[in-house]
Amino acid sequence: MKIALTIAGSDSSGGAGIQADLKTFQAHGVFGMSVITAVTVQNTQKVYDIQEMRPQIVYDQIMCLFDDADIHAVKIGMVSSIPLIESIASALKKVNLPPVILDPVMISKSGFKLLNTDAQAALIKNLFPLAEVVTPNIHEAEALTQQKINSMDEMRIAASEILKLGAQKVVVKGGHLDKNEATDILFDGHTYKDLQGPRIDTKNTHGTGCTFSSAIAANIALGNDFYTAVTDAKTYITGAIRHSLSIGKGCGPTHHFFDLYEKAKL
Repeated sequence: MKIALTIAGSDSSGGAGIQADLKTFQAHGVFGMSVITAVTVQNTQKVYDIQEMRPQIVYDQIMCLFDDADIHAVKIGMVSSIPLIESIASALKKVNLPPVILDPVMISKSGFKLLNTDAQAALIKNLFPLAEVVTPNIHEAEALTQQKINSMDEMRIAASEILKLGAQKVVVKGGHLDKNEATDILFDGHTYKDLQGPRIDTKNTHGTGCTFSSAIAANIALGNDFYTAVTDAKTYITGAIRHSLSIGKGCGPTHHFFDLYEKAKL
């Protein structure tokens, strides 16, 4: 069985972060391992607080897993501070590194900062060069490029600029663009590809970014190329949103096992 590793924060509500990543890996038939970077206090309504792990513990988690197992893809999610970023980069540089999918998580839906302001430069410097794919949404792409994005053409410009920051490939997610369809821009340094999906009318979108990037990681772990992996991940996240769950009083989670439930007629 293929193995994917997620390096991210824990979501106590179960819809995003480590919990979403592991569910997504399992839904793709990939065994999931995890490195916890932080524990969050959150529910479907908002993020209330964060407690980071000690950087040495994060480093040791990574090293012990690579010492024990053959890992076929790494997904990096919430890493909120410079010491955490540096500890992750230090560890990953010492192992036989598989493809890395970096989701530059910066801010929660409720507005809580998940990446310290002074840590953005460290994220770019230390982790972008290790990443095969980065997956910013519109707001994250604006922060990375310091440019507003209001159109598909501006998404393509942003993708090109983000690629210059060190990653090999980029997916700029268009879900926050005010369009009838949710169109993502894929760019590998040579070719742009527009990946369209229907915009689904639901408030239950908690964890969509985590789930999408983890689906890309799982598909790459399975041996798919960049464009195939992202296309399959787009199909998966669209289904997960379409079958999202009305859990809690806020934005509910996507349904990571929707296809299995359909087959089981649950």
